[in-house]
Amino acid sequence: MTTIRTDHPALQRVRATGRLSVKHSDGRTRIDRLFQEGAAKIRFPAPESPAIEAVLINTAGGLTGGDTVDWTINAATGTRLTLTTQACEKVYRAAGGHAEISVSLKAGADARIAWLPQETILFDRSALRRRLNVDLAPGAGILLLEATIFGRAAMGEHVETAMFSDRWRVRVEGSLIHAEDFRIGPAIATQLAGPAVAGGGRAVATLLMIGDGAERMLEPARAIIGEHGGASHWRIGSTGKLLARLVATDGYALRARLMPLVGLLNGQAGLPKIWTS
Repeated sequence: MTTIRTDHPALQRVRATGRLSVKHSDGRTRIDRLFQEGAAKIRFPAPESPAIEAVLINTAGGLTGGDTVDWTINAATGTRLTLTTQACEKVYRAAGGHAEISVSLKAGADARIAWLPQETILFDRSALRRRLNVDLAPGAGILLLEATIFGRAAMGEHVETAMFSDRWRVRVEGSLIHAEDFRIGPAIATQLAGPAVAGGGRAVATLLMIGDGAERMLEPARAIIGEHGGASHWRIGSTGKLLARLVATDGYALRARLMPLVGLLNGQAGLPKIWTS
């Protein structure tokens, strides 16, 4: 008698947790605490300098349903920290469930964080939930970027069906000053084709700058963005906020405008070195 097994072995899942704290000492930003577990790794091209650049790595090489990545970053008073990723994060077809990326950023008084990961690439039938939570002390500044590509045109990739959600919450002294929830799917190709969504574009990006000087960047930012996107500025109490969105036909066209825009908004720190290496 032959027995047919109906159970399935548990699939191995990515569990990546990285935590980084930096402090200000002797006129420099220095590493204070570092924790990395699972597929999460953090590397530093120059670990002690006036401003630290940290490179976040998912050694699994991509994500699928059930995988989780969790980054927690704390920049103490007066520090300067730029965070980027070693490569684009790829989100592959999901057999079940969602991939989860959670990011928590905290900046002390007069600290500055630039969150500048390289693009996230979604494949057909992928599923991703991304969450970004930010807490700023008085006088802190932050530059946030998330860019998403729905299939690489140069590789012949086409995303017809997928699920994607992106949730941002930004607080200053505990008060909510920016919140957004973006959800798209499952018929992503149809939805992206809509004129009120992406007009057929397959690559999008959102940048948010909070802090002194945001208002001065508005017109230069609009000049870089051009017709395929937009930028606005608000003042909430003593806090300045600049929000920019870009849409492009593909990842190459998106990066052509994204790189000068990031270089502008990130001031003297400019682009992360790994973006141009």
